[in-house]
This record gives sequence, structure tokens and C-alpha cells, in this order.
Amino acid sequence: MTYENQLALWLDRAGEDPDLIAELREVQHDEKAVSDRFYRHLAFGTGGLRGVLGAGTNRMNIYTVRRATQALADFIQGQGFGDAVAIAYDSRIKGELFAREAARVLAANGITAWLYPRLEPTPALSWAVRYLDCGAGICVTASHNPAQYNGYKVYGPDGCQITPEDADWIASAMDWVDYFDGGLDGLKLADFDEALAAGTIRYIPDECLDAFVDAVLALRPGNDVSKLKLVYTPLNGSGLECVKKLLAKMGVTELTVVPSQEAPDGHFPTCPYPNPEIREAMEEGLRLCGEVKPDLLIGTDPDCDRMGAAVPDGRGGYRLITGNEMGVLLLDYLCRTRIARNTMPPNPVAVTTIVSTDMAAPVAQSYGVELRRTLTGFKYIGEQIGLLEEEGHAERYLFGFEESYGYLSGAHVRDKDAVNAVMLACECAAWYAGQGMTLLDAMNALYERFGFYRNGLLSKAFEGQDGMAAMDALMKSLRTAPPAEIGGWKVSGTTDYLNDGTGLIPSDVLEFRLEDAGKVIVRPSGTEPKLKLYLSVRGSGEEDAAARLERLSKGAEALL
Repeated sequence: MTYENQLALWLDRAGEDPDLIAELREVQHDEKAVSDRFYRHLAFGTGGLRGVLGAGTNRMNIYTVRRATQALADFIQGQGFGDAVAIAYDSRIKGELFAREAARVLAANGITAWLYPRLEPTPALSWAVRYLDCGAGICVTASHNPAQYNGYKVYGPDGCQITPEDADWIASAMDWVDYFDGGLDGLKLADFDEALAAGTIRYIPDECLDAFVDAVLALRPGNDVSKLKLVYTPLNGSGLECVKKLLAKMGVTELTVVPSQEAPDGHFPTCPYPNPEIREAMEEGLRLCGEVKPDLLIGTDPDCDRMGAAVPDGRGGYRLITGNEMGVLLLDYLCRTRIARNTMPPNPVAVTTIVSTDMAAPVAQSYGVELRRTLTGFKYIGEQIGLLEEEGHAERYLFGFEESYGYLSGAHVRDKDAVNAVMLACECAAWYAGQGMTLLDAMNALYERFGFYRNGLLSKAFEGQDGMAAMDALMKSLRTAPPAEIGGWKVSGTTDYLNDGTGLIPSDVLEFRLEDAGKVIVRPSGTEPKLKLYLSVRGSGEEDAAARLERLSKGAEALL
């Protein structure tokens, strides 16, 4: 079907959401705009769907959500995964609408849809899947993407994001589902209110959410936080309710929430890119720190699975802690605390990813902790928890983290959990305060002990219809003709995670190891049309490490 025919079809059939018709009429004479909306179906990958909101097959809208949910329903029933699915959504534009539409499709297929009655964090969805004994979970979120995005994450019965094999099954099933037509083998859709009255759509009770917060609280190492002074921002997202409940139960009394970022708002007016990794997103909180002078600033992203933090810099200001630094701080804190309290399990295991800091290895080794590395994506860390559970030793799992601000210290969920991370960061900061140290002092002490590691991230966006092809071509070029040197350092070894039999599932990732320098890892983003380069160096001191990272950054930019 030509783009023009698809445009005509959508103008005729997509009237349930007037916004889509208005958009199509606005662009109908712009050939490039029309083709970008219809040149492909929005891809269903291992993270589900994620894309720009709008009209067409290559956009997030009620029709793409319905189509994906019908395929998910077919998958669940085909695999015998039960007859219930949990659904959550965050503050994203049309988030509640998409969640309700997914529930309508499930109900029409004879699957009970458990729907959170208000926006809640992604980890609370992972919790609900197992708490309610569901065969799958759906979280309507685009995580930390800009406001024009929304997405649709799918979870398995274990509360972990679905495997690549399951994602491929669902993607194939979507090919048989029409965007508009129902029928015996097509899209099924129930009336929401009728399904609610019949009990095929149900609201998740508050006791489920309370149990999630209590499960996080049960993971406390147990250090006093009553004297901690905290500033918190949910970045206009879903974290406020759970984080405030948790902090109250922990005994934090000096809490200031950033006013301009407190209320849910999918337009994110103060932070166009609502990612706590980005300084711009934390600026409102940093300004408030100048007035409040807290011990710790914490920010959670819109679906509250990532956490960022800033701490006093000793010069009257505040310094952001990187994801790698927080991961190392929390790993060290958990190890020293559990050893001191005699609660360290036999043969403890920590898990991180191939792109996270190399500093995790010597820290883990110093405490006798086995460190496992996975592919990028917290689902692979969740998979390691599941493997330990299958062995009957879930207690061996101590901590997992990834450089992109994801942390988890328990087996209560199978995804990164910013509610859990807030608890850990508060305890860690309070414990060090009792030693007369800030978290920055603590990090510098770890650098002195284990070496001055520095990490960087470069990225290049590939937008539009030709973007994915250009990105694929660049990866192919790097694979067939790898660089001999980067930044003046000779490439001493290359690992191709797609072809080299690393023991991990094949993945489109390249790693270049450099003589006496560090490494560069190149991978396409799993959620955005973007190529990412992860840089890692170790220096003899702070200045040497910084200089090495700057030199490597310039060399890596040339690869793009």
C-alpha cells in the first residue's frame, strides 16, 4: 500500500482520536512528513515499543498500542502464561489513554487486565506482575526520552522485561493484526466501562503498592537517616507517591520537594530531556540546594526506574554523582555494611553490564564478591537474579547496577528500581555523614584506594527514514574495517559481541581495547535511533585520568 493510500485510510478510520486527524490534515501535502509516518511499522523490540507520539504506523498512538496488545494477548494465550496482565503508566502524554486501550484489548480476549488507578513507577509494575500472579505486564512509558515520545514496555511472568525471543514472537504476531479491523482473528476491543463492571478490567488495590514499598524497606541495611536533609525531584513523573511513602517510613523528616517538578506533567516544562543523567534536568533541584543546603539532592526519571544525585562539593556548591560512581559507592556501602552486620550471604554475586565502569571489579574482589557482566539492559541483570533463584540461592544476589543510573539491591523486582535506589543513597549518605564525610569524600577515598577511573559517553542521533540505514552502515564499517588506533592509542584487541562467542547472546556491540589506556564500546541504542560510544580510562591520578578521557573522547569522535 502506498503512503498516499495509507494516509487516506487513516484519515478515514483514525477518528477516535481527533488529534491524529488534525495532524494528518496538517501534513498531508508534505511528502516527506507523510512518508516518515508510514514508511514502516513502529518496531517492536526487546523493550517493546517506543516512538514519537502522533499519527501513522511509525508513531505511538491508540492504534499501534491496540495492535501490539492484541499480539501480546495472542502470545500469552499461545504460551499458556495465564489469564491476567498488570498495567501501569507514568506522566507521559496520553499515558493513561494508552493504558486503558491496552486493558480494553486484553479484556476482549478474555484476559483480566489489572490496571493501576493512577500513575506509578515502572518497578511497581514489575512488582505487581508477580504479586498478582500475572502472565505479563505492560508499562506505558518512554522512560527518560523527550516529551514528544511515549512507549510500551512488556514484562514476562517473572516481572522481568521479555526476552528477545519472546519479543520476536510478539513482533511476528503483530504482522497478522490490522490497525482498524476486528473480526474472529483480528483485533478485539471491549468497552472499558462494561469490562470494568464485569471484572475483566480491575484496578490494582493500594495494598499491592504498599506491599511494594514495604518490600523495598525490608532491604534496608539499617543505618539511621533521621538527621539527613534531602531535596527530591520526581522530574514531573511518577516517583512522588512511592518515594514520599518510603522516606516517611525510613524516618526522613527534612524533605523538600522541588516545587516546579513536583506535579506530574508529560510536557516536562522545566526539563525538555527529563533524564537525571543530564545536568539540565537537575538544574531546578541544584538551584534549590543553594537555598536549602541539603546533604543530598535526588532526582528520579519520569517512570522512576533511574536515580540521579548531587552532593556538596566542599566549596559551597553541589556536584553531580555519575551513574558509575553511584554504582561503586552503593556496592562498597552494601558490602561493608553487610559484612559488619554479619548478613553477607555465602558466595555473594554482584551484576553489572559490559559498558559500566571497570572499577566495579576491584571493589567487588576486595570483598570476595563474584562480579558478573551482562549485555546492556537491566533485563539481563534481572535474568541473573532469576538464574540464582532457579538454583535455590536468590539470597546470593547482592546488588546490580548499570552506568545509566539504574540500581537494584534485592530480588523483589526484576528491573532497575529508583525507589530502592533512593533508599540506598539516603542510607549511604547518612552513614558517611556519621563518619564526617560526604558522598564526594567517600568517592574520592575509593579512587585513592582502587585507582582513578573515568568514563565518558558520546552519542550520535540518526533521525528520520534514512537514519537507521546510516547507523547500520556505520556499524558495518567499524566491524569490517576496525580502527587501528583511537586517540593515538593502538587498538590492542577487538571483541565483536555479534560474532565472537562471548557467552552472551549475540548483540550488535563492538569493543575496542586500547594499549595502556582503556577501551571504547560502540553500540546502537535499544530505544532510540542513536549510536552510543562508551569510553573508559584509568589514570595515575585525577588529573591524569581526566586528561586521558579528554584525549580518548576526541579520538572517539573521529569514529563518528
